[in-house]
Amino acid sequence: MSAPDPVNDPATDPLAFDPPCGIAEEIAPGLRRLLAPNPSPMTFRGTNTYLLGHGAVAVIDPGPALPAHRDAILAALGPGERVSHILVTHSHLDHSPLARPLAAATGAPVLAYGPSDAGRSDVMARLAAAGDLGGGEGVDTAFRPDALLADGARVAGDGWELEALWTPGHFGNHLCFAWGDAVFTGDLVMGWATSLVSPPDGDLGAFMASLDRLAARGASVLYPGHGAPVTQPAARIAELIAHRRGREAQILAALADGPAATADLTRRIYTEVPAALLPAAERNVFAHLIDLTERNVVSPEGRLSVSAVFRRL
Repeated sequence: MSAPDPVNDPATDPLAFDPPCGIAEEIAPGLRRLLAPNPSPMTFRGTNTYLLGHGAVAVIDPGPALPAHRDAILAALGPGERVSHILVTHSHLDHSPLARPLAAATGAPVLAYGPSDAGRSDVMARLAAAGDLGGGEGVDTAFRPDALLADGARVAGDGWELEALWTPGHFGNHLCFAWGDAVFTGDLVMGWATSLVSPPDGDLGAFMASLDRLAARGASVLYPGHGAPVTQPAARIAELIAHRRGREAQILAALADGPAATADLTRRIYTEVPAALLPAAERNVFAHLIDLTERNVVSPEGRLSVSAVFRRL
């Protein structure tokens, strides 16, 4: 994730989101949220773990491998409740590692699109095989689900049903989960920030297509992996698309002055980003350059790599 974006809902400040960690809060009928104690510039206040339903409960994004958070999830279960399903939006270290300890404690299966290399496009698989692409930030390389959820698969429990939506871009194995007219969006859409898109796990072309797909659903509310619910989904998704198109325009304008490398472009474009977030910004710029290369708008001088110099065509 990059630096926080402007507020998308005049009635709500996304940066004011600050619930207590480890305490289950009902945020909609049949839906509880627990905040994991893993705040950082990349995770905001921490990872949102969702408990859906009563009786047979689905856990969405169990979070990082913190025993205290596992204990908080188990403590949130009421009399007669059990975890029946553990669903993972994607296998970054702030979302998936607790899945296996939670499964061991509850007997519930772990469901996801696939392991951490699943869902990559042909171009990203080819670039990853070259070995000098960089990236791989925060990947849970050990993640293995018990069952695979294909795009459109449905999972049902005690009074709830979810539809899996394959939404690559932030990560190749990224799923959103539609629950009626609400959608759990993982790291695809958040109100407080844009998502990190870092190749080969991140794919900007796929990210934009996933945003378009989510927009077409017309959801009433989005429940992200970090931050507050997004209560104006159409406006927020449009804002995120415009943000990426604006970055693309900045990159092309900078390349109009002559060929440049990713790091140089990042310093020229992200002039107000804290130094700690510049590495993430550079990965976002590189994702744009790969996408522009695939669309024959720019070209690397030599082989496409993180250190290549790019020119406009």
